Amino acid sequence: MHKAIAAMLACLVFWPTTAQSTDQTPRRIVSLNLCVDQILIDVVAPQRIASLSHLAADPELSTVSDRARALPSTPGDAETVLGLDPDLVLAGTFTNAATLTLLERVGRRVIRIALASDLDGIRDSVRQIAGAVGETERGAAIIAAFDVQLAALRVQATPGERKSPKLPTALMYQINGLASGPGTLDDAVLRAAGFRNLAFELRLGSGGRLPLEALVAVPPDLLVLSTPSGQHRTAVADNLRHPGLAKMRRGRASIELPWRTFLCGTPAVTEAIEELTRARRALKP
Repeated sequence: MHKAIAAMLACLVFWPTTAQSTDQTPRRIVSLNLCVDQILIDVVAPQRIASLSHLAADPELSTVSDRARALPSTPGDAETVLGLDPDLVLAGTFTNAATLTLLERVGRRVIRIALASDLDGIRDSVRQIAGAVGETERGAAIIAAFDVQLAALRVQATPGERKSPKLPTALMYQINGLASGPGTLDDAVLRAAGFRNLAFELRLGSGGRLPLEALVAVPPDLLVLSTPSGQHRTAVADNLRHPGLAKMRRGRASIELPWRTFLCGTPAVTEAIEELTRARRALKP
């Protein structure tokens, strides 16, 4: 621990600052956030990316894992980032504050990207990242394509479905009984696919927990799992392996929606919305 602190202080005092001024187009961009990674890789040419976060290449979490594996990655500590000599560091609002403060103190340009909790937030994130890297036109094109995809998915709903005051219910149910309520990206994705989020009716908060007993007592029309029941062999995932949940799934509609498609607020959420839309249309009356 003392050696690590000494190394950080040494960087603070002696590391050369070669960061470019804000009016120059950044050429060595480092991303420290998984959600930023997935937008950045679509906004700029790969040769301008000095590093992505170490999670970008994880196929369970990232929709760009195949492309990310061809690029450098970083665990996100200040020493490693400084060694990459970035002229721009992009981070999330919850990225380690001490790391970002140190980078700023040695003259590196750091921009914190607000992570999206709804579809408008996705557009805002793309605009912010595209503006930071000098690619506003590219950002606008990505947003336009995103809107076209959303419009095409909305067309799939029948006129009767669009006007119905009682849409089918759905619930995204995860390990440890987590079920996202209002004000979350999960909720926005469900609503975009034509569902009512059961978590709202059960008065769960944005990071609410739903006991399995309550879920079985009041099941949704569609149960959405982010991971297969046997994927995580830990105690907190016992709820996904419970016989009661298995029995409920045999009698009710359910799907396993890859977490990577809705974990981050990126245009890739259209994959989740499309899958959910198909599941809604397949529901029995």
